[in-house]
Amino acid sequence: MKYSQLGRTGIDVSRVCLGSMTWGKQNNQKDADQQIEYALEQGVNFIDTAEMYAIPPTPDTYGKTEAIIGDWLSRNEQRREDVVLATKIAGNGLSWVRDGGDVTAEAVLAAVEDSLKRLQTDYIDLYQIHWPNRTSPHFAKHWPGRLTFSEVDATQQSAQMLEILQALDECVKAGKIRHFGLSNETPWGINEYVRLSEQHGLPRVASIQNEFSLLHAKDWPYLIENCIHQDVAYLPWSPLAAGALSGKYLDGARPEGARWTMVQRNGLFRDTEAANAAIKAYKDIAQAHGLTASQLALAWVDQVDGVTSTIIGATKLAQLEEDIKAFDVRLSDEVLEQVGQVFRQYPSPY
Repeated sequence: MKYSQLGRTGIDVSRVCLGSMTWGKQNNQKDADQQIEYALEQGVNFIDTAEMYAIPPTPDTYGKTEAIIGDWLSRNEQRREDVVLATKIAGNGLSWVRDGGDVTAEAVLAAVEDSLKRLQTDYIDLYQIHWPNRTSPHFAKHWPGRLTFSEVDATQQSAQMLEILQALDECVKAGKIRHFGLSNETPWGINEYVRLSEQHGLPRVASIQNEFSLLHAKDWPYLIENCIHQDVAYLPWSPLAAGALSGKYLDGARPEGARWTMVQRNGLFRDTEAANAAIKAYKDIAQAHGLTASQLALAWVDQVDGVTSTIIGATKLAQLEEDIKAFDVRLSDEVLEQVGQVFRQYPSPY
């Protein structure tokens, strides 16, 4: 297993981050225990979760994933220091989470306490803002015309960010969190947090996790360049495009128990003709070089300059085993050129 430094934190994290959002819905405690144990055996030291999980988010699944991780930690207290544990505070829009309200100082302080209780730990290594208070150009909102940035009150957003930073600072000083990160953010969001932290002597953003894959690479080059020069770790989520790049959903297939077979709150916006065609082409390249489609997609993300650790999740242990092997793969120039040809044909298929 290879490791990279998490921004300026001084913490080394594995190039693989174990995602957990299926635990509590598609996976139970036993499944999670097996995945955690296997990942640690392979050298993974980074686990990501969120108060909102399991997915899809509902009042019944809220907090279940953190509780499952907490159950494991309660039985493995001596191994807590072996794990870099990351979780997230949910943003606005979920009626069952703080009445759907914005992330505020009060919300941060309360949410940190609740996550600590569910996780059964004294501290969180990386505490992340799951999405900003303003509408984020993520979750299929990245097309021109979906958002009107000039209508956003930047002064108000900045004031909210400062309030959040002050609450995070309180948590850091109390030893409840070590570092903080962002998710589903933009270059402006990153830079505003950096500016405010420097101006007011508050915690500096350590990382950002955004969707990034062969099918959704809009963060390249501008946001990733920003991360490199600001020393902000870049953590791709959904590197398999919610499983699509495995090829299991090709031509309308819906395997029993798979994520796309379940109800999706944002709809199956990744299921397009262009995406289907791109996945077929990538799968052909993978097979020609002795890889699975998933391994090709993950190895490609891992080799992108600026990527710190890639968040992977699995519902079956065999999937996790297959995916972790991808991080030992070095893609040849020939493979990268073939992938590049497909990418240029389908640069943004959903």
